[in-house]
Amino acid sequence: MNFTGAHILSIKQFERADIQRIFDVADAMEPYALRRKVTRVLEGAILGNMFFEPSTRTRVSFGSAFNLLGGNVRETTGFESSSLTKGESLFDTARVLSGYSDVICMRHPQAGSVAEFAEGSRVPVLNGGDGANEHPTQALLDLYTIRKELRSNGRSIDGLRIAMIGDLKHGRTVHSLCKLLCLFQNISLCLVSPKELAMPDYIVEELRSAGHKVTITDDLASSIGNIDIAYSTRIQEERFASKEEADLYRGRFRLNQSIYTQYCEPNTVIMHPLPRDSRADANELDNDLNANPNLAIFRQADNGVLVRMALFALVLDVADQVDNYSREVNWYNSLRTK
Repeated sequence: MNFTGAHILSIKQFERADIQRIFDVADAMEPYALRRKVTRVLEGAILGNMFFEPSTRTRVSFGSAFNLLGGNVRETTGFESSSLTKGESLFDTARVLSGYSDVICMRHPQAGSVAEFAEGSRVPVLNGGDGANEHPTQALLDLYTIRKELRSNGRSIDGLRIAMIGDLKHGRTVHSLCKLLCLFQNISLCLVSPKELAMPDYIVEELRSAGHKVTITDDLASSIGNIDIAYSTRIQEERFASKEEADLYRGRFRLNQSIYTQYCEPNTVIMHPLPRDSRADANELDNDLNANPNLAIFRQADNGVLVRMALFALVLDVADQVDNYSREVNWYNSLRTK
């Protein structure tokens, strides 16, 4: 695809070569993300960060990524702080705010809303999550993490063995990741969930049509013994009609160090899009995994900055200019040693 000026709305926009391009640029962003160097390549540019649904990592990492490239960030959080509460359409909002920004990131609880917003925007729009539909940048950072973790074990994404565990019906992160995996070869997926929260049939069919092996089960122990990646997701309480309905499924697929040691191969990588629900009745990834070197959830979150920096650099057409506007940092930062 031609990234310059493009909206990033769906995984379906990408071909495999596009993914490689994004990952190559993300690799080049590491010195800046770790604050070994500073670049001002986007000095004067403005990101409109519009989040109409709760977010910590996605919102802050988009803002941090833009700041690390030298740009400025303006934020709108929650419907109550926008004119959408007065009946303004997404088209009108986009038309106005795109006049104040050079690029916009948007999260909205309604499926298809970000694409609708993009129709009215005069600048590139990046989808930060639209309801239970898609979360393309999360899928990209997840796959980037998978690539890095497997590479350290001499493996590649082709031939990946992955278990996706939890609320697969409402989890837009796993929806987008599955669509992305369709670009690769010989993937084995084990989809572990209650029957009521199973992966949507159309996504399962896409995976099988791509030639991948898909197993559907509600038994965790039998699903994690022969895998490279255990990708856990929380129960998406906000997608249920009530908390009581969500509580019916909470805590059904807990992973702790004892279960990991008993069932998983020694190098099995543990991933989660975060936030992990650490409440006692949920606790899908126990805190006793924190000392496990294969717990990649925080490396995964860090990788989000690299991937989002890459996307900004590509859509604003500065990917090949970043180093031209760089200098060494002049403050102490412990990230530089990692």
